[in-house]
Amino acid sequence: MSKATSTPPLSVTKSSVLPPWWAKALGAGLLVLGAAVVAYVVTVGLGGRGGDPDVPMVWIPPGEFHMGSQHPAMRDARPVHLVRVNGFWMDETEVTNEQFERFVNATGYVTVAEQAPKAEDFPGAPKENLVPGSVVFSPPPPSTEVDLDNHFSWTKYVPGASWRHPEGPNSDLKGREQHPVVHVCWDDAVAYAKWAGKRLPTEAEWEYAARGGLDRRAYVWGDELKPGDKWLANIWQGRFPVENTAEDGFPRSAPVKSYPPNGYGLYDMAGNVWEWCADWYTAAYYEFSPADNPQGPQRSYDPLEPGQAKRVQRGGSFLCSDQYCSRYMPGGRGKGAVDSGASHVGFRCVKDAK
Repeated sequence: MSKATSTPPLSVTKSSVLPPWWAKALGAGLLVLGAAVVAYVVTVGLGGRGGDPDVPMVWIPPGEFHMGSQHPAMRDARPVHLVRVNGFWMDETEVTNEQFERFVNATGYVTVAEQAPKAEDFPGAPKENLVPGSVVFSPPPPSTEVDLDNHFSWTKYVPGASWRHPEGPNSDLKGREQHPVVHVCWDDAVAYAKWAGKRLPTEAEWEYAARGGLDRRAYVWGDELKPGDKWLANIWQGRFPVENTAEDGFPRSAPVKSYPPNGYGLYDMAGNVWEWCADWYTAAYYEFSPADNPQGPQRSYDPLEPGQAKRVQRGGSFLCSDQYCSRYMPGGRGKGAVDSGASHVGFRCVKDAK
């Protein structure tokens, strides 16, 4: 068994409660905003390190794969390049509401979405807008002509939305205990991982694990989108974002393990909710990424928002479709501001080999 190398310790930092691209909306008085071998599963005991000993993890063997995508819409996933990773353990599923609640109950942790934005961070913002909340998918009426590049047309900042209240203060977690936790920003995910004696996966580890031993395949299950005419992931069917036919069984997030696992025994490595990775996001990183256990660039750079520091997200979500976002494919990349969560963003953890 190859010994895994650990990433440098990840620190929890909060540059601001809300990212700059929300600040403009707040300042204007608007609360709108606008991705083999079957391994065995074990429960990893964390001993005296705290955390949750009841989260099943899967062993991901060391190996190599071709990282990235030639999909025409995924220019930041090129060039496709050979990468080698050491073995590691990975959570069998996305972290669920039930698991995250155990962390909160044990530590008293308060997520960023549950904290009120500070007036000094948003000069000129009306006081009534400086309230805790998060971004929620809010589809427009079916007759609406939507600009898919304008997030303001199908998402909004909802006061009171948080992991406890996924659609806002009138919603709760009853019946959603096994759904992935959402409205967690990168800082929140790192805090949970540290408590659990784990860490977030690198982008390379995530993609390698997602492929489940199927190198250079279009999907985590192979090359056919609907083998046997069955949907194998929770993504969008219908006209995005105004009509979701939910042919896969779920209009929004799905309970974990609602679909078959991939070749390594991991669930929901495509769709459901985006998953945070440890790496800073840089659009051109694959042009200079090392071949052995890449840890990501030293800093973030998104040419679309050059002043906003972002981390990588992977796996796509229930909002992904070929009309808007095909990044539920294993080679697709996502990104998000470190201190921003949303109703379609979650995470899972990994643990180094001993």
